[in-house]
Amino acid sequence: MGLAIIGQLLTLKEACDWASSFLGRNISESNISYLIQYGKVKKYGENGSAQINIKDLQQYYQSFNGTREAEWKKKLGDDLNWELSFDNLREKDTTKHVHRLHPYKGKFIPQLVEYFIDNHTDDFKQNVFFKKGDIILDPFSGSGTILVQANELGIHSIGVDISRFNCMMTDIKLFNYNLDSLAKEVANINIKITKFETDEKIEEFEKELYFELAKFNNKNFPSPEFKRKVYKREVDENKYAIEKEKEFLSIYKKLISKYNIELEQKNSKTFLDKWYIKNIRKEINFAFSQIKKIKDEKNKRVLAIILSRTIRSCRATTHSDLATLKNPQIETYYCWKHKKICKPLFSIKYWFSRYANDTIFRIREFQKLKNGACWASITGDSRSVDISKEIKARNKDFYKLFEKQKIKGIFSSPPYVGQIDYHEQHAYAYDLFGFKRKDELEIGPLYKGQGIDAKKSYIEGISQVLINSKKFLVSNFDIFLVANDKWNLYPQIAKNAGMQIINQYKRPVLNRTERDKCPYSEIIFHFKNV
Repeated sequence: MGLAIIGQLLTLKEACDWASSFLGRNISESNISYLIQYGKVKKYGENGSAQINIKDLQQYYQSFNGTREAEWKKKLGDDLNWELSFDNLREKDTTKHVHRLHPYKGKFIPQLVEYFIDNHTDDFKQNVFFKKGDIILDPFSGSGTILVQANELGIHSIGVDISRFNCMMTDIKLFNYNLDSLAKEVANINIKITKFETDEKIEEFEKELYFELAKFNNKNFPSPEFKRKVYKREVDENKYAIEKEKEFLSIYKKLISKYNIELEQKNSKTFLDKWYIKNIRKEINFAFSQIKKIKDEKNKRVLAIILSRTIRSCRATTHSDLATLKNPQIETYYCWKHKKICKPLFSIKYWFSRYANDTIFRIREFQKLKNGACWASITGDSRSVDISKEIKARNKDFYKLFEKQKIKGIFSSPPYVGQIDYHEQHAYAYDLFGFKRKDELEIGPLYKGQGIDAKKSYIEGISQVLINSKKFLVSNFDIFLVANDKWNLYPQIAKNAGMQIINQYKRPVLNRTERDKCPYSEIIFHFKNV
């Protein structure tokens, strides 16, 4: 399609065709709708006949795509490998099938794994590091991204993680299921939760609250017009938000008083006590009591992970603080993500039902792609775990293969120094399931900071993981470690482990959930034996 006439109005379909031609890649109607919804381009027309001015669309793509790479390289260096930004991908691509069964802070996108272990890119035509039938190890397996992608590619995989909950997430993604039985079990629990009532006032309260919120937001934060004004900087968002937040808060407090709603629990000792409104806590306890009655262990675990995903979304916090909790939010507030007044949640029912359906769909999708590869998820300390012993105890056939060919190499994203407390990010699940926490065994946790001692401990910890892992690798191994090495610690780590860094790839990290959107990069280090 040609450039068309500047100022011409396009339908969504026409806008998709034009944008796809202009950018040289597929742009869907949902992509264009997103730009409208978040005020990036202005919408013309009403009642389902939305149209977009081609001039607005062209200006957006030229400013966003034409300068983004240059701006990032200016701030982070010309050695930035923009191909590894995967900026052409949609969110649905980077969160495909079981990769979105449960949120996990700090994981990388599956396409990064595919780039290095599938080897269909120009850079790696002469270097096939992993092939179908090989065994790959991830000693910091987290939520199982490596194991899932390896399975899809027919590569056998082993994951080790100190967190019991992380290994539970990995197991659930990779189990084989009787899908009919699982779907029936999930539907049955969903019905029970939907029918459960702890307080008959809650439903009436929420109906009136929704009504008042809709009326207030439509008047004061009309969408997408208000978002467009924010995007164009035609409104002082901070000042306006504070004013309107206070205005609606008085309405909210009157409704709380009218229906005599109890917000806080009596105790605040545990995470579940502190971060959940009273009614939600009652629903959580009921749901878990029903899940514990399920006899099929795999089905029970799937439902437990659905509940965990649900209660993560139902914490008393703002939408923009879900990734990093600040203070319990039990009142209405201006939402920086949605650009309107939002409210805390008072029930898990909607989210449980939504995640239940989504989980079944994602598991079905992955079942079609699984390639028959062996896998093992091990809860343990990668500095000392005996991988051979653990494999032998889990899968005799896999053990025979493991003994015959050993592990070809590693692809992993170790924790960064002083950035995340990996047990704490799922504290609600540890509280609910009664798992034993092992925070003291985390390498580089947030609570230890980023001082000299923390860095020394980090170097020692990662080095020990590599030294221990090397016992189970082939002699000519390849190791890829994804790290944010702003303190240049990895050369010392390589030396300590008797390895050398033969290459490194610096990639921009684009799709971050935090409000801090400053340009940020990480490096994929390629290690070999000395």
